[in-house]
Amino acid sequence: MLPLRPCQALALLAFVLPVFAFSGGSQAQAESFPSRTIRIVVPTAAGTPPDIISRIIANDLSEAQGWSVVVDNKPGAIGTIAGADVLKQPADGHTLYTASLPIVSGPALLPNAGYQLDKDFAPLIRLSTSYNVLVVNPSVPAKSLSELIAYLKASPDKLNFSSGGFGTPAHLIGEMFKLETGIKATHIPYNALPQAIADLMAGTNHFMFVTTLPVVQLINAGQLRALAVTGPKRIAALKDVPTVIEAGYPSLVVEDWAGLLMKSGTPPDVAKRLNEAINTSLQKQSVREAFAKLGAEPAGGTSETFTTFFDGELVHWGKVIKDSGIKMQQ
Repeated sequence: MLPLRPCQALALLAFVLPVFAFSGGSQAQAESFPSRTIRIVVPTAAGTPPDIISRIIANDLSEAQGWSVVVDNKPGAIGTIAGADVLKQPADGHTLYTASLPIVSGPALLPNAGYQLDKDFAPLIRLSTSYNVLVVNPSVPAKSLSELIAYLKASPDKLNFSSGGFGTPAHLIGEMFKLETGIKATHIPYNALPQAIADLMAGTNHFMFVTTLPVVQLINAGQLRALAVTGPKRIAALKDVPTVIEAGYPSLVVEDWAGLLMKSGTPPDVAKRLNEAINTSLQKQSVREAFAKLGAEPAGGTSETFTTFFDGELVHWGKVIKDSGIKMQQ
């Protein structure tokens, strides 16, 4: 091999040194991470499942890792207020965004949000999996999912279903229910989930797909009747309620979920450090028990597996919204 001329050696160094500097810089960032408080921005109000799950993780990271982690609630506009806030921050892993099922409806319902969810954010880790339960007011003469569908088909557009607002799981699953079964019903959105449930009990509304936590006691007390859960298996809190698969409607299986996104461009070593720390938290019995109180199970896994799942959710719910003809109320 011929020796390099001085000019060739300088050219080689000019190419190689930035590569080493970048690699070393990324590793150094990870080793010194975090250098300040980590902020988890939650696009829902305090006390909602995504908020509680974020706080469980934030508390465990603070205790186990010695990190300073805070939760910052910025609800509104299907997560776009919170999303815009995160994108104003550096892509260094110190600002994370709690995503959940409603977030993936944003691109279809609010196409002019000012950013692209699938390009400006990168999935970090899936935190939890949970399922919803289909409940009806006791006055509805249906004791099973099949009976409800038959009743709705016999009374087109005479019944309605409630939700805590546009783009919420109750709304999206209700619209999917209409598409998959061919029934007709009117969506009644509320500003908050508690009022939607209250009006369902009062008979103002007739049915609803809802997270299990706020309705388990109401079901046990006979104030609401549970017909099916949207999971692939029965859930412990409602072990006598069949799944949609058992009821003969496997296409109605829907996972509710929560996960963390980071700003695109976050150094891979920092993302890996965060992912590993959160996976450790999710494996703890104390965290599992805290999730169980919400009717949720820890998820975890790699950023790559969450990316695949997240991209699939964007496509699926985008199609549901398009096929349903849903338009965001202004």
